[in-house]
Formats: sequence, structure tokens, C-alpha cells
Amino acid sequence: MSTTTLPPTEKTQPVAAPRGTISDRSRAERRLGWLLAGPAFVVMLLVTAYPILQAIWYSLFNYRLTDPENRSFRGLGNYAVILTDGLWWQALLVTLFITVVTVVVELVLGFALALVMSKALSSIRPVVRAAILIPYAVITVVSAFAWAFAFKIETGFVNSWFAWLPGISADTDWFGGQWTSLLVICLAEIWKTTPFISLLILAGLAQVPDVLQEAAKVDGATWWQRMWRVTIPNMKAAIMVALLFRTLDAFRIFDSIFIMTAGANGTESVSFLAYRQTIARVEIGLGSAVSVLLFISVVIIAFGFIKGFRIDLAQARGER
Repeated sequence: MSTTTLPPTEKTQPVAAPRGTISDRSRAERRLGWLLAGPAFVVMLLVTAYPILQAIWYSLFNYRLTDPENRSFRGLGNYAVILTDGLWWQALLVTLFITVVTVVVELVLGFALALVMSKALSSIRPVVRAAILIPYAVITVVSAFAWAFAFKIETGFVNSWFAWLPGISADTDWFGGQWTSLLVICLAEIWKTTPFISLLILAGLAQVPDVLQEAAKVDGATWWQRMWRVTIPNMKAAIMVALLFRTLDAFRIFDSIFIMTAGANGTESVSFLAYRQTIARVEIGLGSAVSVLLFISVVIIAFGFIKGFRIDLAQARGER
């Protein structure tokens, strides 16, 4: 009894998409992503576009809410007043100082906490993660009140606990000067939002293949060498996202300053300046101009991060 076999055929390699184009699978995933996120994107665009356009429109007028009949067109006059006023530049410097200090410290602490959460024993890992993420679950206003009460002379315990340190006594007024006030504000922000960065970095650590770590160990690389040559380069996308989100959030700081100092002692941020012009002084034109400048600053920061890190998110996701 004879059997019939088919002639051998040559194995063909999968054809990669030409450089500069995307594959059919990637195109289908992108289409599905737009279908799923499209409705929410349209709603968010409608909700945010109107206030932005309204602020741009109001910023072109000399408009005081208590005297709406005398509204007059000024063009870019409000922007000229703001940019030539030292108060704007002082608020901008304070905002940049808080942003840089808090983001840098949070990145270091968040990375350390992410390593702890990733290396913790599986039996206690949920408990460790929950304990680390508790501060992020606290509302910002509640956190600001707690830190204010802790450092105030009348209600606080910091002076009595740390009176043994040089420069700290029972009558130390933390909110009586600019630098001490900024210190407390930065500490409150770091305590509140470090878990956010650690959570994003933990997601980036999970994407680093274990085979790369094992190969580096075989080659004799130390822990620091594996960290700088293997771990960090393979999670640049996660680090960029964490830094971008947190920098934009820190640059718009308002709650902590409003609760702790109300902008006194030179602690006024750009967001607080916009609030004071719009709400306290009911100067809608000037307040809207400050808000527009804040929006432009946020756009510049986001553009700088994306261009500075030079991350190809499509390649980081595995597309070629």
C-alpha cells in the first residue's frame, strides 16, 4: 500500500511592514482605540474647549465683574500688564521652585518605593502596596489641613517633637517666612503624590524583561550597572509619563498654598495669582490673561518633555 505525500514547500518569513508605515494589526488596534476612547475624548474636548476659548476671549477685554457695563476691548494690553509686572515673575519663580523640588524628590523616593513593592514577598506584597498608596488616597485639601495643623505653633506637634534639632524651638513659626513656608508646602506635596509616581514606575519595572537582568548577571554586572544599563533604559517611557504627569500637576499647585499660607510671605503660585485676580479682585480680564499664560506654560512643559525624552511610544509598545 503506497502513501502519497505533498512535495516540500519553502518556508516563507513574515513580511514586515515597510519602514514608515504601520501594519494592518496596528491599524486595527488604533481604530479600536479610537472607537473606545473617542466618545470620552469628544466629551472632554467639549467640556474643556469652551472654558479655554472663553478665557482667551475675556483676556482681550478690560472686564471687571462688578462693572460689566464698562467692558472695553484692550487686545493684548492685559498680557503686557502681566508680563511687565514683577508679581507675575515672582509667582512664576515660586511655582518653578516648588515644581522642580517636589518632582525631583518624588522621582527618587517613588523609584525606591517601586523597587520595594516589586521585590516584596508575595505574601506581604498587597499590604506593602496598600500602605504606600494610602497618602495618595487622601484628598489634597485634607492633606494640606493636616500638615498645616502639624506645623502651626498653636496646634502643631512638630516644634515639640523636633526641638532637639538646631534652629527649631517651641516658638518656631514655620509660616512666618517664605523659605520655611515653601518647605512645608513642598513636604506636603511630596508626601501626598510620591505614591502616584511610584505606581507609574512600578508599572514600568514590570515591563523590563527578566531575561535581560539574568543576562547582565551572567556577564558579571553589579546591581548599579544593571540599574543604569538595563532597567532604566528599558523603562524610559514609564519615567517620562510619570515625570510629565507630575510636573504638570505640580506646576498648577493651588490647594496647599491656599490652605497653608493663602499666598502670604511670597508663596503665591501662578494658579493662586489667577485665582486672586479673578475671584478676589473680580478682574475677569486680567485673571483670564493669567489663566491663558498658565495654559501656555503647561503646553510648553508637555512639549519639552516629549521632545526632550525622544520616546517612540509605538516602538516602546513593541511595534516595528
